[in-house]
Parts: sequence; C-alpha cells; structure tokens
Amino acid sequence: MIPPAFEYARPASVDEAVRTLAEAGEDAKVLAGGQSLLPLLRMRLAFPELVVDVGRIPGLRGVREDGGTLVIGALTTHHDVLADPLIRRHAGLLAAATATVADPAVRHRGTLGGSLAHADPAGDLPAVALALDAELVAAGPRGQRAIPAREFFVDYLQTSLRPDELLVEVRLPKTDESDGWGFRYEKFSRVAQAWAMVGVAALVRRDDGHIAEARIGLTNMGSTPLRATASEEALTGVAADGVARAAQSAAEGTRPSADPSASPQYRAHLARVLTRRAVLAAAGMG
Repeated sequence: MIPPAFEYARPASVDEAVRTLAEAGEDAKVLAGGQSLLPLLRMRLAFPELVVDVGRIPGLRGVREDGGTLVIGALTTHHDVLADPLIRRHAGLLAAATATVADPAVRHRGTLGGSLAHADPAGDLPAVALALDAELVAAGPRGQRAIPAREFFVDYLQTSLRPDELLVEVRLPKTDESDGWGFRYEKFSRVAQAWAMVGVAALVRRDDGHIAEARIGLTNMGSTPLRATASEEALTGVAADGVARAAQSAAEGTRPSADPSASPQYRAHLARVLTRRAVLAAAGMG
C-alpha cells in the first residue's frame, strides 16, 4: 500500500528536532532507520501529519565508555552494535540478541534507539534493555532526562517519551564476563526472521558454582516487555539442579496474547522452557 500524505522535516541538530516536535505535538512521528515506522505507514496503521527525519543528526551514533557504563547513541545501527568491541566486551547480551534481529538488510538500516522507542513487545531489544537495567536518555525543551527501562515501556507501542522529546542515547551498566556475568538470548519463531513468539533474555552472575543474581527479560509475553521477577527471585543461590524448578514461574504475572501463531497457554509454556535453557547457558551449567 501507499502511505498517507504527510509533511516531512529533516532537522540538523537535536535542538532543532526538539523544537520541531514541540510545534507539531501529537501529530508528528520520528523517523530514524525507518525499519519500524515505514511498514506502519505503508500498512496505514499510522497517520502522522509530520515525519521528522533525525537520521542525519550528528553525534547520535557510536559507543563510548563512561566509567562503569556504556553509552550508545540512539542512531547506532544494529550492524554497528554487533561490530563494536566495547559492546561485545561489556554488554554481550545486547550483541547476542541484536544478531537475531530480522536480517542483514534490516540490521544495516535499523537503529537501537528506533527499536526501543517503537516499543513493540515482540521486538527483541526492549526485553534486553530491561534485563540490562538500561537507562534511556531523552532530550526535550527542558533539557535531558534519564528514564529507567522499567519505566520507559508503558503499553503496546507506547513509551514514556513525551511528544516533544527525542531519544538520544542508551546507557548500560557494564556486565563483564570477568566479573562473573554470563548471558544468553533464546527465542522461538515460527519461521526464520519472523517476530519471536516468545524470547528470553537471561543475564546471570555466577559465584562459586551458584547463581548469585539473575535478570530475565521476556519478549512477547504481554503488551510491554517484562521481567520474570518470580523466576529471578527463585534462581538466587541455586545450583544447576534448581534452575528447572525456578524456571517454572517464568510466566507468572504475564498476559501473553492470542493470535494465529500461538495461544496464551503455549506462550507461557515457551517462556518456561526458554527460561530454563537461557539460564543454564548463561550460567555455564548447560
């Protein structure tokens, strides 16, 4: 289908983009890599009066260190996330999950910030941001503010970004393997390159053969990405023989949807199975 008619703006700076968004209000959509927005436009599921193209704003790409934190520009592409040595060393879970996103063509155009701001609960990276305890930094008329990932995703395709705010960077605490952290992203899809029926992002810190800490993000188990908090608590202090039992509570508190691909009951089953697999692999107990 052909998208509906809209006005187009291409600001040259973050300040100009914020002003443009503030003037347009709810009638504007931000275009970064376009891999999430353009399909919505073509299917006429979005009807913005103005599309604000931020893809050429300087300074919003790349990765840098800030003490114990990685700072990733919102316009950093999935391909660049995969290629960056800092991410591979300090945020391996993000690299592992990004490698499963769609296909190479999408990964060369799509951006980390665009994927998070799109907030599709079936997307791989929002659940990873939750598991990594990410902070998302938004720029607006009143300056910048940091939003914890647990407060960023509020409903299906909805975030806590205000209409006059632009996501500018993602901040991740370092989770190095040298500090005992292990990771795994497991997902089940109906066909290759399709959205995940269910995905599990597991981040585990090991200590003396036991799990000292576990963080588990769930993909496509509700209207937002979720943390499997019951399983996280049950995993604390367990060895390999306790993982399967802890994984049985992975679907607690979730509200998976029903569609032609899977029932809520089947998604809950997948969450339990994939959590067990992901945790065992992340902890090196598989």
